[in-house]
Amino acid sequence: MLLPHDGEIDDTELERLYDYPPELDRPWVQVNFVSSPDGAVTVGGKSQGLSGPADKKVFMLGRTLADVVLVGAGTAAIEGYEGVKAGEVRAAARARLGLSPVPPIAVVTRRATIDPEAPLITDAAVPTIVLTCLAASEERRTALADAGADVVVTGDADVDLPVALAELDKRGLRRVSCEGGPHLFGGLIEAGLVDQLCLTVSPVLAGGDASRIAVGPPPVAPRELELASVLTDDGFLMLRYRSRRS
Repeated sequence: MLLPHDGEIDDTELERLYDYPPELDRPWVQVNFVSSPDGAVTVGGKSQGLSGPADKKVFMLGRTLADVVLVGAGTAAIEGYEGVKAGEVRAAARARLGLSPVPPIAVVTRRATIDPEAPLITDAAVPTIVLTCLAASEERRTALADAGADVVVTGDADVDLPVALAELDKRGLRRVSCEGGPHLFGGLIEAGLVDQLCLTVSPVLAGGDASRIAVGPPPVAPRELELASVLTDDGFLMLRYRSRRS
């Protein structure tokens, strides 16, 4: 049972807590991660070993409330991403919020390494958006476009994340739910693009050499966050932090 500090919380209140600000005039980025208390972001190479029912509920709510799901190519491959299915999101909530039936997935990939025959491309209800750059071979970019992906070049030697978000904005996709991985999250931090972090702390000690949730060059200055909500369930701690700019 999901509990705030003062008692049980229902689905209506949960949606209110995690919904995006109204009348957005720019892309607003929420980042979702699960971690062990000792800082591991995976168990056995995947995040699945750290997750639980309440964490999964909050994770899927992130998809329900989003215009687009943003993910790095490495995480998409490791976690076996496919297109979002209608049954995975709450149709009534999306209709009430004026959102499309399902959000597209936008994959950040410097080399356009996604297999054109992967379910993420071929089994998507709406075209997967591939955010790449000129460093990716034209052959790979063409193959993905021919397979049905919306291929967007957003930089020369690497994906320019502000440009990538601007391209999502052009498509009317401002409610951005980022599902990792650590390098993408690190890039968003460096560029000052994170508005909210939803972090679940899993009640396991993972040990090993797993990555931390954000990896990359440091920003000019650490970005201050404020704690917006705390939920608990069966030992899991679900924290929601907002950037003070948001």
